[in-house]
Amino acid sequence: MFDDFDLFHFSHGGKTHPVFRAGEGPVVVVLHELPGITPQVADFARRVRDAGFTVFMPEFTGKAGKPLSNGYLARESAKICINREFRVFAAHRSSPVTDWVRALGKYAFDEVGGKGIGAIGMCLTGNFALSMMVDPWLLAPVLSQPSLPVPLPGIDNGRELHISAPDLATARRRAIDEGVCVLGLRFSEDRLVPPQRFERLREEFGDRFESVEIDSSKGNEYGLTELAHSVVTTEFVDQEGHPTYEASRRVVDFFVEHLQ
Repeated sequence: MFDDFDLFHFSHGGKTHPVFRAGEGPVVVVLHELPGITPQVADFARRVRDAGFTVFMPEFTGKAGKPLSNGYLARESAKICINREFRVFAAHRSSPVTDWVRALGKYAFDEVGGKGIGAIGMCLTGNFALSMMVDPWLLAPVLSQPSLPVPLPGIDNGRELHISAPDLATARRRAIDEGVCVLGLRFSEDRLVPPQRFERLREEFGDRFESVEIDSSKGNEYGLTELAHSVVTTEFVDQEGHPTYEASRRVVDFFVEHLQ
């Protein structure tokens, strides 16, 4: 299912990960959710590619193209919890893998050029695009269901953004001084992405933060369950007017507005 992508391996800081590349135009880095690059994640990357972008999609976990299942998700989640590249409970610092992601972003920008690059993180990687804002070439960060730090019983970390204070200050300065906007996506009842996290983003970025929050409360118009989580992938419905379709289209439009 990846015949329409080129595969290469990118190394930085002693770490190497495979990267799928496709398309032409400004760069958008697509960072997958758990358990990996599922068919739905790949399809989202294709929608971005088809809108006129060069997609760089690194693989951190799982097997590209393998369908989502509960067992697959549980196994890959367990691996991530002990992976030193990720710090799933860290509140005030980013995962070490964000240094690798930033290096990939620079590599892609240097090779393709343009005004700058965009990036979207999902779930596990949801806040990574925020960390990438410390680099001047990142112009369009999207946070889709940003789930780190993982909410824990008895620990009030719902407002935390999985980013260090200096990096957050740099991101906020770029928003204020350079007009860089941040787009965030979540389902209203998603316990992995508490509403306090988006409230914090509004406090930090003001009108430079745009949120898309889809109603998943009981009895909602579209029959979304309270467990709905993956806005542009697993829950995506390819039907104009459906809130996930409109959310996915807003992401693509966001990249067009800021990169093309």
